[in-house]
Formats: sequence, structure tokens, C-alpha cells
Amino acid sequence: MRRVLIVGAGQAGLQLALTLQAERYDVTLISARTPEQIRSGRVMSTQSMYYRTLEIERRHGLGLWDDTAPRLTGLRVSVVNPGGDRVIDWMAPLKDYALSIDQRVKMPAWLELFAERGGTIDHRRLSVADLDEMAPDFDLVVVAAGQGELGSLFERDARRSPYTAPQRELSVAYVRGAHNSSDPDDSSAARFNALAGIGEVISYPGHTLDGACEILLLEGVPGGPLDAFGDRPEPQRQWERMLGLLREHCPWEHERFADAELTDEGGTLAGAVTPTVSKPIGQLPSGRLVLGLGDSVVLNDPVTGQGSNAACQSAQIYLESILARGDGAFDRGWMQRTFDSYWDFAQHVTFWANAALQPPPPHVLDIFGAAAKLPAVGERFADGFANPDDMASWFLDPNAADAFIAECSAA
Repeated sequence: MRRVLIVGAGQAGLQLALTLQAERYDVTLISARTPEQIRSGRVMSTQSMYYRTLEIERRHGLGLWDDTAPRLTGLRVSVVNPGGDRVIDWMAPLKDYALSIDQRVKMPAWLELFAERGGTIDHRRLSVADLDEMAPDFDLVVVAAGQGELGSLFERDARRSPYTAPQRELSVAYVRGAHNSSDPDDSSAARFNALAGIGEVISYPGHTLDGACEILLLEGVPGGPLDAFGDRPEPQRQWERMLGLLREHCPWEHERFADAELTDEGGTLAGAVTPTVSKPIGQLPSGRLVLGLGDSVVLNDPVTGQGSNAACQSAQIYLESILARGDGAFDRGWMQRTFDSYWDFAQHVTFWANAALQPPPPHVLDIFGAAAKLPAVGERFADGFANPDDMASWFLDPNAADAFIAECSAA
């Protein structure tokens, strides 16, 4: 029986651990926190998973919330000019529903499932020296924990990482009590508000510790008015500040959230992400090699909502590569080929997310404007969240975008 060590218990690490376990691999999982500590902590992310990745989870028996979580069924897009007016506003349905499960719900449940099935979990934070000491006992070491000392194992890939600093300052709140405004009923839709020169206001329904909630994300251009959380305020103060910013810069969203309250004492998060692609193979002091997974090697800003989807895809691709290797060595060549298979998918997520952090070029505004009149345009854009590889074939290509709009206009 082949032995695999996985460091990191997020979407990618836990999914890979559970799916390898189901294939009768001997898997040891390192998690920095226990299920109880995760449940009682702060929210860790905004996450939305679309039908392609939900189907991967279901295939492995990991889709545990299909019958309980609120379903995200559409996308509403608003483009706001410098004067604060919504100059573009439309809604499109998703081909199939998406879900957003609080990681404080999902990760503990998966940890407990892994333990119930006989998996070994070591709850501690590892140093590079600790990992080097453990590595000889395993056929393969996978690192899915990109923060802290272990992140230094993976060298930044400058060719694929155009940014050296965060492009947005992020503020997140999980709340209950948001209501529909006077706008058409879009209570089950994700809402994406692009505020010229300021950032983005994004919200969608989710499932948290005690049931349904609404997740609100402010993405602030550094130095702009939404960049207001550098002092990392305590949760209630953060929420009040977020409401004040909505009142000033996105009043139609303030109307929806004015009476909302935080779901719990851990219901906020503030921070920033430097989008980074890293080289996937790390070398320990002993010379032994480790393979990076998920955010450890491809980290994007959450503006396009692809983090959990990319993590799920990475775990599935790594699983298939490990199984195909059989009894062969997990050597440098195999590690690079495994990551390259993932990059074939992840590059589309990265290019799209990085582009979304820049002011929209004219052809993107043309797409959004056309979507208000041509439903097929909005529907294709909305489906891009489930199929980010399609975005490169038209949304990021001005000529292809013009051709598609013309095709839809002629239909």
C-alpha cells in the first residue's frame, strides 16, 4: 500500500486525502486545527462552487449539502460609472445551481469523515524541518498549505505572476436578515457590482454554521474608499463600516443589507491576496521533493469566485495522476507533468482573475452592455463561472467577443 502525506486541510488537501483514502491508499493528513477549532473560529473565505466541481464532489460521495444549502441560480451584473450611477444592469440564469458552503462547516465535516474511515490526522503546524523529518516515511508528500514557512518551499514563477502586491483589499461578512430591494426578485442570484475606480461589491446566498446566510464581499482598490479595513476591526465594527461604505457607494445594496446582522461572532474577515503562481516542486533540506497543490502553487484574488473550484479541480487532477502512476516513482518529472496537467485548466482561471483586477477594457463593457439586450450573451458569461476555460475563447479576446455579439444579434 502506497503511503501519502498531505499537509493542509482545505478544499484541495482534504478532497485529495478523502479520494485517495477511498482508493485504499495509506494517507496521513496534517491539519493545523481540529474540527472544533475550525467551527469556533473566524470565517476563512468566500467560496462558491459551480456545477462542474459540485459534480466532482458528488462523484466521490462528498456533496453533503445538496439538500440543505440555499441554491445560487443566477448572476446579476451592475456596472457603475464614476458618478455612482448604474449604467448597465442585467441578470442571467445559471445552467445549473451553485452552492456556497462556509468552510467552517465543510472542512470539519470532511475531517471527521476522513477520521471515521480510518484516516490518520495529525493536528499541528509543521516547519520545514518537521516535514523533512517525516518525509522519508512516505512515497509522496503533497503540500496544500501555502501560508507560513512551508510556502517558502515553492518559488514564485515570475513569468506567470504579473503582480507583486495585492490588487484589492478585501472585507467579508456573513450576515442574516438581508432582504430583497425594490429591484426584481433575485434572492437566489449572485450580485456583482463593478464600481469604476473603486472596486467591486459582490454578494450571494450561502450556508453557514446554523443555516442559510448571505455572504458579502467588498473588493477595494488599494488607496480607494473601499480600502478601509487596514486596522482589522473587530467583527461588529467591521460590519458597521461595511454598511457605511455601501450607503455611500452602492446604495441599492445598502437597501438590501441595512437590517442584516452578523451570523456569529466569527462572521467577518479582512485581508488581501497577492495573486501568485509558484513553481510546483519544493525541495527539502535533505534533498527530498514535495509537490505543491491548490493555493500553494496557484493563488488568485477571489474577484471571479474561482478559489474553491480551482482547488477541487486540482485535487481531482492530482488524484487521477497518482492513480495512473501505479507503483512508479513520484519523481520530479512526474510531479512536473502532474502540475502541468492542472495548469492546462488553471491558466484560464488565473488569466481571467488577473484581467478582472484591471479597469475593464472597451470590449468587456461592450459585452456587459450587449448582455442587457441579448440574453445569450449574459448566459454565456454566467456559465463562465462553471467553465472558466471558455472565458479565454471569447470574453478575453476582443475579436472573438465582437463576433459572438454579432452572432447573437443576428440570431
